[in-house]
Amino acid sequence: MSEDYQDKQALTLTREGGASLAYHRLAPAADSTAPTIVFLGGFMSDMTGTKAIYLEEFAKARGLGFVRFDYFGHGQSSGSFADGTIGRWKDDSLAVIDQLTSGPLVLVGSSMGGWIMLLAALARSERLHSLVGIAAAPDFTRDLMWASFSDDVKQMITTQGRFEKPTDYGDDPYIITKALIDDGLDHILLDGPIALTCPVRLYQGMKDADVPWETALRIVEKLESTDVETVLVKEGDHRMSEPNQLQGLANILDSLLDD
Repeated sequence: MSEDYQDKQALTLTREGGASLAYHRLAPAADSTAPTIVFLGGFMSDMTGTKAIYLEEFAKARGLGFVRFDYFGHGQSSGSFADGTIGRWKDDSLAVIDQLTSGPLVLVGSSMGGWIMLLAALARSERLHSLVGIAAAPDFTRDLMWASFSDDVKQMITTQGRFEKPTDYGDDPYIITKALIDDGLDHILLDGPIALTCPVRLYQGMKDADVPWETALRIVEKLESTDVETVLVKEGDHRMSEPNQLQGLANILDSLLDD
């Protein structure tokens, strides 16, 4: 990430209750009717990550609109991460979509952002151009977190309201709250059909230690769309941020936009 992106001043979108979301927005080229790309980041990530910046450059080079932002309790946005839930972050995403974009949308969701992407897409299906999930992780609070926790950890979350889970992605642990787990159950997608009919592309590393690559196949099975493709990268990890992997992402987007 260049110093230009580190130093670039974020704008602020005010939410109800006084919360504020930090964002960067790239306007589409003049008179453009092309879609706007909205990047939805992962759990405890922020909008200055490699994929977010790469996609902004991708959009700029093609005259597309682009938005990247931080959910409540993430990055430069207000609030405590421990007070966030899937439902709250979904609502943040819908506020960004409704207030900062117009016209057709390409939603790109990474990890948790893939779950948020699907939830937002269901709520704004009339505006969709296409969806791209990168290691998309719908239902992860139940299927990947709760299901893997020991009885002692489950008891801690139930009685104390939280558990601090070490992570390889930063110095701070993931704070897993009872509210996060409970709210996640209200937004489960993979137990039934996902009523989306737009083109969907799922980009997944087969060496992903956090989201099993089989998750992409479960999403394919549940989507009602007939225009769904999965790209599995044999050496890909969870980040999918190596230069060749970013180029693969660009190729996926170019194919969707050309269509």
